[in-house]
Amino acid sequence: MGKIRVVQYGTGKMSVYTMRYVYEKGAEIVGAIDVNPAVIGKDIGEIIGCEPKGVKVTAAENAEELLKEVKPDVCIVTTMSLLSDLENPLMLCAKLGINAITTCEEAFFSYNSNPTLSNKINELAIQNNCTITGSGYQDIYWGELISAIAASTHKITKIKGSSSYNVEDYGIALAEAHGAGLTLPEFDEKIASVDRMSKEELDNLIQSGTYSPSYMWNVNGWLARKLGLTVTNQTQKCVPTTYKEDIASSTLNMTVKQGDATGMSAIVTTETAEGIIIESECIGKVYGPDEFDKNEWTVMGEPETTITVNRPATVELTCATIVNRLPDVINAKPGFVPTCDMDELMYRPKALDSYLK
Repeated sequence: MGKIRVVQYGTGKMSVYTMRYVYEKGAEIVGAIDVNPAVIGKDIGEIIGCEPKGVKVTAAENAEELLKEVKPDVCIVTTMSLLSDLENPLMLCAKLGINAITTCEEAFFSYNSNPTLSNKINELAIQNNCTITGSGYQDIYWGELISAIAASTHKITKIKGSSSYNVEDYGIALAEAHGAGLTLPEFDEKIASVDRMSKEELDNLIQSGTYSPSYMWNVNGWLARKLGLTVTNQTQKCVPTTYKEDIASSTLNMTVKQGDATGMSAIVTTETAEGIIIESECIGKVYGPDEFDKNEWTVMGEPETTITVNRPATVELTCATIVNRLPDVINAKPGFVPTCDMDELMYRPKALDSYLK
């Protein structure tokens, strides 16, 4: 079929890597879309930091026109962290029958946090024979790596995970979603108060599509599906993180005062009918000079195995995962399909189009 044709939707920090990786894997960018007036009309070569590519960034209001004109095989969406914020681009791709993959953390397994919109996207994608999915760092480091360790374990009682990342690396939407810069009373009101809801109130919030889950909420759902477990109950607790002195944040464009929230730790506990507990924690915050990314998971049982990844290059790993996933998305069944229902993610030494079925 020739080179895979890609449209990049969102030309911020992540796209610098995704676009370069697309070219280096033998595919091509045929269009780019953004809402930021500062980048609209720019050649994507300027964003990547290379020679002009002859592809200029189009304003988001003209996205439909562009997609109809260039007819991409797949769209990479690297904008926001919540599914509700991506309703327009994902529904547009589904309507036009264009495959799409997004770094939106909730989209990794949004059926357990926003089932109404997930089902709406799923129905339209099936109708128009395309696949929509969410992927990124969590696909391997919170997902397949853990299911691979589980596959070598005789009996599992609990899976416990913890991952930390610097919100400075991902832009303002993510930093604000983690409560960075809020005073502790503000954090309690805006973020932690949801954790105190009754199960019934929480279920209503989820069904209404207005729940803002932590990333591990969706990860636990993905892991349970991948491992064939039946979820009976899931709870979340968000705790603010602080730092011992004032700390400057370039992403928030402010100084976070000592004792105010630099971000948060969210712990999600999932109980299953099979008796296995999944307890995962993600810590997203503005880092002090002595802090670094860390990913650690333990599969408890017979035997017990712990895997630790120190200082993972989370941004690059996210973007490489997205680009290596492109053939899987094109090959997958139509619908809004989580990656736990796709082939195992593979390294792609050849041009991406050579992996199409």
